[in-house]
Amino acid sequence: MSEFESKKAAKARELFMEGYNCSQSVFGAFAEDIGLDFETAMKLSSSFGGGMGRLREVCGAVSAMFMIAGLIYGYSDPGEYNLKAQHYKRIQELATEFKKKHGTIICRELLGLTVEGADDPLPEKRTSEYYAKRPCPDIIASAAEIIAGYIDKNKQTY
Repeated sequence: MSEFESKKAAKARELFMEGYNCSQSVFGAFAEDIGLDFETAMKLSSSFGGGMGRLREVCGAVSAMFMIAGLIYGYSDPGEYNLKAQHYKRIQELATEFKKKHGTIICRELLGLTVEGADDPLPEKRTSEYYAKRPCPDIIASAAEIIAGYIDKNKQTY
């Protein structure tokens, strides 16, 4: 693991332990790198925690990886079909890498929840018991490592 990867993983984990959601934690670790002030980065990524507003769908850490990739490598012209295809390929590669490590990109599956659908919109209080039962800090660190590794390997376009 490169120094960049370990630094971003540690920062993402630290942000989660401060109380930021999974998406904010990964996205916030890269805010400076992607040219966003921290407050804007936190607001932009705030909706994606808990698998998108505690809907328990796509993991917020994964959504953050995709947003970071979009800001660095994404396209803006809808007519650029080749760039669009390249970007979707990139997103699929990131998802595959995450799935290799965690088996899924779905929040409820990562948490071992058996009930489908939205969870209570009221987030749980962040206590030592909360952190002890959640795999989230490791998942968040892993997502940060994956996108940092991708950036390291693709510096020519960054």
